[in-house]
Amino acid sequence: MAAEHSCSACGREVSDHDRHIRFALPDPVLHTAEQHHAPGSWLSHDTPNTSVMMQIQGIGAFVRALLPVSLSGGHRLTFGVWVAINPAEFLETFSTWWTPEYADLHLQGYLANAVGPWGLLGAPVVLEVKDIDHTPYCVDSEQLDLAEVLHKEWPHEILDGLPA
Repeated sequence: MAAEHSCSACGREVSDHDRHIRFALPDPVLHTAEQHHAPGSWLSHDTPNTSVMMQIQGIGAFVRALLPVSLSGGHRLTFGVWVAINPAEFLETFSTWWTPEYADLHLQGYLANAVGPWGLLGAPVVLEVKDIDHTPYCVDSEQLDLAEVLHKEWPHEILDGLPA
């Protein structure tokens, strides 16, 4: 029976492959004493984990995004990351987020979380909306390592050391 739930390529549980890892806070916010409780901070929802946008005084403006990683065998690992955007674009992004124009939202920013075995904190990233019911997706980067993460198919061994 256990074999039915094991991956034929690597022996891990199949449920370990197609999963989501969601970062609670952007790394620059996580590493401050007050985190999202700093005076002048704003969250789109009650908590950082439920928020899709945040602005932290003296640190920056951030939006949630999905960073998909293709694994061999048709599996996908998705990271729920924070992306730092230009604070001058924050109000327009907020104004668009819950409207029909959200479908056409394209943003550029910088990855605000170190991701999996690659790191990538601060890598430039392009975001676009692929599904209006989801946060934008990371679709490309001029930084070669992040572009490779987004466009290459990865072996299952990258799952080693990732949070469950």
